[in-house]
Amino acid sequence: MATAIPTATPAISPSATPDIDDQIDNAVEQKIRKHFGFSSDRHQSNDDDAWIALPIVFIVFLTIFGTPVMIVALILYFSFSRSRAMHRTVRMMVEKGQPVPEALLNPPPVVRQRSDLRRGVTWLLVGLGMMIFFGACSGWDGGAWSLGIIPFLIGAGYLIFWRLDIRKDDTSPKV
Repeated sequence: MATAIPTATPAISPSATPDIDDQIDNAVEQKIRKHFGFSSDRHQSNDDDAWIALPIVFIVFLTIFGTPVMIVALILYFSFSRSRAMHRTVRMMVEKGQPVPEALLNPPPVVRQRSDLRRGVTWLLVGLGMMIFFGACSGWDGGAWSLGIIPFLIGAGYLIFWRLDIRKDDTSPKV
């Protein structure tokens, strides 16, 4: 019978001693400080740093979330004050016995005149800008610039319609 003979295995030793590890860490930190201007020393923060950052965080939070709320609140306030002033005027007219005009209670809707010239020029320039942008980005090779043809032709259509519109003397509102 054969018996297994234990063989001596060499002890695995770490490749570097703690002194060499510290030297490597120091060399890396020196290079970092030299090239990047900061050190990796562990900074123990004290409680004063947190109190300095708290107002900054609070101001940023209010700015980001408070500004839209403030804008909506201002719009609502001014529309309410305008409505209240109109009601006060109507009440004073009724108290004095004056007739209340229909236009005060139901104002006529605002009619804006259609401007095909303005739309046409806007679409034309948007299309031209898109053609130049996509052409410059792709080097005029891939055909991506042709995406700008669509708004360009829409603008050209508005300009043609503006030029051919024969009812320019008509005073009726165009919507």
